[in-house]
Amino acid sequence: MPKQSKPPFFGEPPGVAEGDRFKTHDDLYAAGLHRFRGRGISGTEKTGADSIVLSGGYVDDVDGDEEIIYTGAGGRDRSSGLQIADQHLNTPGTAALVVSQARGCSVRVIQGLDIRGGKPKGGYRYRGLWQVREHWFTIGKEGFRICQFRLTKLHSGEQPVSRPVAGPPDTPTALDEQTQNYIERERRKRDSSVVQQVKGIYDNRCQICGERIQVSPTGVAYSEGAHIHALGRPHDGPDVPSNVLCLCPNCHARFDRGALQLSDSLMVIDGLTHAERSRLTVDPAHAIDVAYVRQHRSRWANRDSAPESPIGTRA
Repeated sequence: MPKQSKPPFFGEPPGVAEGDRFKTHDDLYAAGLHRFRGRGISGTEKTGADSIVLSGGYVDDVDGDEEIIYTGAGGRDRSSGLQIADQHLNTPGTAALVVSQARGCSVRVIQGLDIRGGKPKGGYRYRGLWQVREHWFTIGKEGFRICQFRLTKLHSGEQPVSRPVAGPPDTPTALDEQTQNYIERERRKRDSSVVQQVKGIYDNRCQICGERIQVSPTGVAYSEGAHIHALGRPHDGPDVPSNVLCLCPNCHARFDRGALQLSDSLMVIDGLTHAERSRLTVDPAHAIDVAYVRQHRSRWANRDSAPESPIGTRA
């Protein structure tokens, strides 16, 4: 694991200007641009992130001149370059970007050049100072939960602005405490009361496969609440019973990643073969809004033409 051997530094180091090029990660380190060798995000949740490297390894990234959508770290297999697990805020780099958003820290952006096989064959270019405007969780093109950040360019003389991640601006709780509480809540996020209501209707029995997973001798069972129209940015689905299913973990994972879908008549569809499998179990007390079903299907409409994932370094 790369080790931090320089103290955190926000802003441009002496002798470095936007547009400067560097051959290797070691050169970036020597110039004071990127403190963590071999890692895409420099920072921790205590200090915030002071720099990031755009490596081209995440298919959900969007790279513009004035705005960047950057995917956080975690869940990526270094050998294959593929996303193999969900992302959470338990990855230091991802949590560090959240802290930089909340505190209003500038972030140095470095771009890998001529990326082939997941490596920048043309070295690196420094792209100046940016700020983290917001972040959200979503399901990425590879089918796993990812954390994305929107960064915007800071022009000459412009200062980054603090954008708290929790609580109103005039909350009496200190900013850093708010931020750490938010990170901890995200790590321990549990079912909402709406999800509990839907799970109670079905006694924790999966609406797709019918399995009820008993986890104790007293009959306690485990199930998961799946939002049809996903919550959070950029989908912004509502947390209401008509948008929630009670599923077992296997069906939940497949549904969230489009491998299982629903027709307007609530037939279960294999999202990979497009064949109908069975009818969704629906209790009379549970009305499902077909608008959410259609939105879920639309997210996977172009899956067959999605690009292959290149090898990345932001594991």
